[in-house]
Amino acid sequence: MAFQPIVDVIEGRPFAYEALVRGSKGEGAQSVLAQVSNENRYAFDQQCRVKAIEMAVSVGLIDTGARLSINFLPNAVYSPLACIQLTLKTASAVRFPTDRLIFEFTENESMSDPIHVANIIAAYQKMGFGTALDDFGAGHAGLNLLARFQPDMIKLDMELVRGLDGSLPRRVIIDAIVKMCTALDVTVIAEGVETAGELEALRSIGVRYIQGFYFAKPSFGALPLTGHALFR
Repeated sequence: MAFQPIVDVIEGRPFAYEALVRGSKGEGAQSVLAQVSNENRYAFDQQCRVKAIEMAVSVGLIDTGARLSINFLPNAVYSPLACIQLTLKTASAVRFPTDRLIFEFTENESMSDPIHVANIIAAYQKMGFGTALDDFGAGHAGLNLLARFQPDMIKLDMELVRGLDGSLPRRVIIDAIVKMCTALDVTVIAEGVETAGELEALRSIGVRYIQGFYFAKPSFGALPLTGHALFR
């Protein structure tokens, strides 16, 4: 796993760290995910959860007070309660507080059964986990998923964020998303932020949580140092 911070720009500290899957030699996520099939999807999803929690503890994430965000594959979860047992067992073994876990899923993965996904989200929320819809604004479902269920957070797709400070349409769209999510009590996170201009545009719209190279690139097997001061 590599870890990348999601920064709370009001508090000036990491709100969470996302665990990003990597190969054993640091290969990128796409090369790893390309090896996932129907036959190994469940085992892969389970081992990613275990590795993310174990490595988060080993690199000292608990001491930061931040949460841990883990990507999961909805199509690998046949039963929310049954499939969470290894996660709970791992967290207990390494003393990771389960109320600091966030589970992300991406709308880029085709949702063959949105009702099943809604049940997973509801079950995870009932168990006290945070839930996040990744890559919002791209992929298979878009607003349709948000109409079916409300995760605790959405993560704006980086294509919406790119060049935001110089694009009126992007600013209008993100402003509308923020207003909509405020009404739904859903927290907005912007990912893929690379420039000071993008950051300031997001802050002016009211986005509090920021992830991207502007603060830190993912660090393989470690918590990265941020590339810019968080307290500005």
